[in-house]
Amino acid sequence: MNTIEQFADTVIKEAFELKASDIHVIPRQRDAVIEMRVDRDLIQKHVIAKAFAEKLISHFKFLASMDIGEKRKPQNGALEVNAHYANLHLRLSTLPTLNQESLVIRVHLQAATKPLSHLSLFPNSAKKLLSLLHYSHGLIVFTGPTGSGKTTTMYSLLHTAQHTLNRRVVTLEDPIEKRKDGMLQIQINERAGITYASGLKAILRHDPDIILVGEIRDEETAKIAVRASLTGHLVLTTLHTNDAKGAVLRLLDFHITHAEVEQALLAVAAQRLVEIPCPFCREKCSPLCKKMRKIRRLSVYELLYGKDLEQVLLEARGIKGTYSYPTLQKMMQKGYALGFVEADDLQREN
Repeated sequence: MNTIEQFADTVIKEAFELKASDIHVIPRQRDAVIEMRVDRDLIQKHVIAKAFAEKLISHFKFLASMDIGEKRKPQNGALEVNAHYANLHLRLSTLPTLNQESLVIRVHLQAATKPLSHLSLFPNSAKKLLSLLHYSHGLIVFTGPTGSGKTTTMYSLLHTAQHTLNRRVVTLEDPIEKRKDGMLQIQINERAGITYASGLKAILRHDPDIILVGEIRDEETAKIAVRASLTGHLVLTTLHTNDAKGAVLRLLDFHITHAEVEQALLAVAAQRLVEIPCPFCREKCSPLCKKMRKIRRLSVYELLYGKDLEQVLLEARGIKGTYSYPTLQKMMQKGYALGFVEADDLQREN
């Protein structure tokens, strides 16, 4: 094994041991730096020569079946790593910059799915989300910024539905982030004609109980997802909005009628990840300490369902509604008062 291969393996192993979500290879004017994102922090791990960084990026591109010779255009690729310490799925993205190509690797650990009770800061939120799986049809929307844990939450719910409730699960994603046996997982491939819209139409003929649509991106996908939820299927999907009310308005923006939203929508869950204060470090938790901790972040949910959802839908029609569901801000304040949420997370949401 040559130096490049050894160093590449070392970088991947370091990312796994730190539980990093991303590896960044960033070119600079005279050298290049390798950084790893641990929770929200970027931790510098290595400073290497530009020539060595170029060979390292080419090595990863080759493993991911990307075009090594093409350095002027952005590229995407994927790679499976089956090492003695873990099975990892890597998503690669290159970007041409002023100095040289930059590479970012998203690290997905293909490990056992954690139960939702181990992901939620408040047990009551987990119980409410799990109760939604008992519906035979309807639309459940998860919303929040990138990296807020939406996919992890949905896969935890799907795992419960598959193994506890014996449901047939079909997913449609771009890309597939977690590979799970027993689920029928479909990768979006626009060149082959598999878009969210066409794939969802095909799934409906495949006798699913629960359908996961990675993201509603356009009007056509929104309409098919709503139609699927009205014809005997439970549909889980994501939208990029700031809060639960925003998801309702976004569906209406996609020209879904008020009547269809009222009939189809079961619940909206707005989600954020919060860092749990370290019991050992008085100030910011050190990378070594983060490496040793099993639980560093948990999810806080804003759940909109039932009568509160009805009131929000009335408000969308122009009729003033009254609702009392706990918003994300209130849930974060509750977590802060109990000592589970740090001031930085609270200020970020206020």
